[in-house]
Amino acid sequence: MAISSMAASSAISSPSSPFINQKDASVSQFFAHPSNSIKIFHKKASTKIVSVMTPQQSERKPSATGSVKTGMTMTEKIFSRASERSQLSPGENVWVNVDVLMTHDVCGPGSIGIFKKEFGNDAKVWDREKVVIIPDHYIFTTDERANRNVDIIREFSHEQGIKYFYDIKDLSNFKANPDYKGVCHIALAQEGHCRPGEVLLGTDSHTCTAGAFGQFATGIGNTDAGFVLGTGKALLKVPPTLRFVLDGEMPDYLLAKDLILQIIGEISMSGATYKAMEFVGSTIESLTMEERMTLCNMVVEAGGKNGIVPADATTFKYLEDKTSVPYEPVYSDDQAKFLAEYRFDVSKLEPLVAKPHSPDNRALARECKDVKIDRVYIGSCTGGKTEDFLAAAKVLLASGGKVKVPTFLVPATQKVWMDIYTLPVPGSGGKTCSQIFEAAGCDTPTSPSCGACLGGPKDTYARINEPQVCVSTTNRNFPGRMGHKDGQIYLASPYTAAASALTGFVTDPRDFLR
Repeated sequence: MAISSMAASSAISSPSSPFINQKDASVSQFFAHPSNSIKIFHKKASTKIVSVMTPQQSERKPSATGSVKTGMTMTEKIFSRASERSQLSPGENVWVNVDVLMTHDVCGPGSIGIFKKEFGNDAKVWDREKVVIIPDHYIFTTDERANRNVDIIREFSHEQGIKYFYDIKDLSNFKANPDYKGVCHIALAQEGHCRPGEVLLGTDSHTCTAGAFGQFATGIGNTDAGFVLGTGKALLKVPPTLRFVLDGEMPDYLLAKDLILQIIGEISMSGATYKAMEFVGSTIESLTMEERMTLCNMVVEAGGKNGIVPADATTFKYLEDKTSVPYEPVYSDDQAKFLAEYRFDVSKLEPLVAKPHSPDNRALARECKDVKIDRVYIGSCTGGKTEDFLAAAKVLLASGGKVKVPTFLVPATQKVWMDIYTLPVPGSGGKTCSQIFEAAGCDTPTSPSCGACLGGPKDTYARINEPQVCVSTTNRNFPGRMGHKDGQIYLASPYTAAASALTGFVTDPRDFLR
């Protein structure tokens, strides 16, 4: 096995040079260490075993039954359990039992149409308590087709008796809708639908966010979702696993967004195509659940089938008051085989951005200090959680200044919106995020939804309707992603986004956090 000794930070100057010799990785296997012990993350990889011979024994007849079991990764174990198979290997196609299916206002109508076409207009879903329907994408708009989509999923939910339909009727005041949550991926976690060891499928590519809970979570298309609605099963290929070992103390100017931008920049947007991305190491263990969600959220930007973090005390604590459904976490075996392993010394990393027009177009934030910007956007499933707004408020508080460009704040969910107005920011003397944002001249936090992350109708709040430059805490920066096809989006952490708002240029947050 060939593992490069390059420091993680050196990858910036040579974005194409990976930490693993990929040629060797294609013919070698990297063996896992037990993920339920902190000590194991510091062991060195074992040397390659060429052959093993045992002393001659007395003749023994081969066993007539049974098979030799090999170690499995977390993702393989979840597939094994869900398919009721004792052993699985990457590349196998298996029918899995789905624990939770999520859909929303954009893909829900299509999935419902396919379900009714294939199973009949009077058919019932396989389990009304395992289907979660969340309007969140195109909500606060006058667009008739967008409004019609919400009507369709509402009618279907009532018709089917869907237990977890988070409805919204009064668009003029989201607070008048107690059932409405907001962004599906954050609502799934907050409402207790994410549990270790389970299979969660959703009609949205960022369903992989839920892998932070030690479960298999991935996006599927409308056709597959229609089939799952009727049967509770899906045909999936077992993905091979890439392991990412992140060690070292996290600097106080970095966030999980910097970590995942570093990884995507290292392996490229196709580097994990149809592969599981397993995250371990002392740094990962130190992350909060929301930061782990940020990490897993963007694995699809590297082509990943799913991201996954071993469940631990942090996970269990988060779930204590959110679910009463029993769950059983799984962990990679000592002998589990990984396609490749990447190691990062997080203490040596610096704040990053992804320049237009690709999430793998990585650059140091300080190297982009001459890039003038027109606006800042803080929101989405990636960067619109409570801790994301606390981070942005921390930078604004440290500066004591005013933002120099329009700064849009889009909470992911109703709970996040409430936290912005009620939780004191550490070190602020009791001030809330909302008070700090107002003092800094930011826009008032708006109604929780996906907002302008994926453009949406032209009347969507904070949509880029002109060829402007935006620093955003979202997840994609392709042409037209947030609206105008000539808009330029720099993906960044909430720290970097807030720092950039204060200067009007892409700015390293260390300028304010030192």
